[in-house]
Order: sequence, then C-alpha cells, then structure tokens
Amino acid sequence: MKILIHFESDIYSKALKSNYDHLKEGFGTNLKKIRNAKKLSLRALAAKCDLDDSQISKIENATWDVQLSTIFELAKGLEVEPKELLDFKI
Repeated sequence: MKILIHFESDIYSKALKSNYDHLKEGFGTNLKKIRNAKKLSLRALAAKCDLDDSQISKIENATWDVQLSTIFELAKGLEVEPKELLDFKI
C-alpha cells in the first residue's frame, strides 16, 4: 500500500512541476512582450527596479522562480499594474 501511495505522489508531483514550468514560460513571455512594447532593454528595465538584468533575462527564459516581491518590482519598473504581468493564457 505504501508503494502505491508513493507512486501516486510521484505522478502528482511530476504533473505539478509540468504545470508550473508552463506558468513560468507564460509569465516570462508576457514580461518580455510588455518590456518590448515599452521599448526597454533588459538593462533599462533593471535600472528602473531593484533587479539585475541577468535575473530579468532568467525570468523571461523561464529558468528563474518568480516571487511575489519580484512581480511588484517588475511592475514598478515597467510602470504597469502587477496584474498586467499575470494576464496571460495558461
């Protein structure tokens, strides 16, 4: 019985990770779209918020886990409401 429960847990964990990766990709794509629409380079955006350009690049490329405080910093730098960064299809 324990083996079966462990197996189901592994399947569930893999499904969650897959969905989370999809969310990171969607967020990163949306961030890049907004940044490009505002004609900001990575460095220009980084200068407007408390993040560095390499971190923003990692977020756009879905290789960095985004925290709530980071979303607010990005919104500040882009001069948008934080909800705009989260407005993408999943």
